[in-house]
Amino acid sequence: MDLETLVLKPAIALHSGVDILERFLGHDHWTTNQLIEQSKVLTQQQLEHRFDLGHGTVLATLEHIVDNIETWVDLMNGGQFRTLADPQQRWSTLAGLQSRLDVAAAELATLAMRVQRDQRSDDLWTDVLDKPPTQKSFGGAIVHIITHSMHHRAQLIHMLKRLGVQDVLEGDALGWERTVVGDPSSSPRLV
Repeated sequence: MDLETLVLKPAIALHSGVDILERFLGHDHWTTNQLIEQSKVLTQQQLEHRFDLGHGTVLATLEHIVDNIETWVDLMNGGQFRTLADPQQRWSTLAGLQSRLDVAAAELATLAMRVQRDQRSDDLWTDVLDKPPTQKSFGGAIVHIITHSMHHRAQLIHMLKRLGVQDVLEGDALGWERTVVGDPSSSPRLV
């Protein structure tokens, strides 16, 4: 299974097994992307409607999810933090967030698969944003990124439903598997 197939081009036949890490990475990217898509029916006023939940708005919560992936990947890759091209405000739109997510998800998948392949899950890296800097394991940080995104996606699902978006996806892994990977009892798995 190559990462481009799983993370960037999920709607093609998957002929080989999908391991647990690939499932987590694929589900994380696809589900966040689907919530961005579902948010596109909202007006700007709805995207910025204040909730007493998470980061307060649909737009701010989506931006937090994407920024979190970018920051953690940059940290684990040595702390060379990305800069976004001007105009900065375009990166906070749904289209901009979707573009950023696609890049960050691919980078996370590349990093995570390399860590797994090289058996470096327990190796430590230094989080220079902590004061004082602290060491963290690659495996723990990768799991943190994915579970952090899931936590905020649950908030987004609630916000979207409260804003009247119809048929908001549940976001569960088995729903992702049926939709993207296909029926687990058939082979090859076609989407």
